[in-house]
Amino acid sequence: VLASEGLRVVYGGGATGLMGAVADAALSKGGRVLGVIPGFMEEVEWGHKGVTELRVVDDMHERLRHMKQESDAFVSLTGGCGTFDELFQTLTWKRLGLHTGPIVIVNTNGYYDPTIAQLERAVSEGFMDTRHAGMWSVVADADAIPTALHDAPEWTDDSISFARPQ
Repeated sequence: VLASEGLRVVYGGGATGLMGAVADAALSKGGRVLGVIPGFMEEVEWGHKGVTELRVVDDMHERLRHMKQESDAFVSLTGGCGTFDELFQTLTWKRLGLHTGPIVIVNTNGYYDPTIAQLERAVSEGFMDTRHAGMWSVVADADAIPTALHDAPEWTDDSISFARPQ
């Protein structure tokens, strides 16, 4: 989907799993793919050898920093701890104005229902400003990603001015 829209895929650099399949699909459509992988993962040959660029970094923190610096938007597909870490760090960065691009949560088969409910609860209980509910959008499937990216509300780097709960 992303490659057909002319968008570059930036991801964790793995050859397997859902994101490995996303990278393969983008490459098969002539898309550009940047993988960012920590050296310890590359040493055990987790890195995707066919991506446009595979950037090896020192650690997981540097990996996420590179991924954010190279990305205009963040799309969260179904995943585990690493996906949750990336999603919540990106939400935190956006809340502080360090990331201003869209965040799209792909809620395949309701996978993210509990996560979305928790985010909404954080807003309703005053742990996040009501404006923070506009940091992300939710779509039911991957086909809706391009529209969600295009329709995402503007977000500015001055959002830190309302980041602290009142």
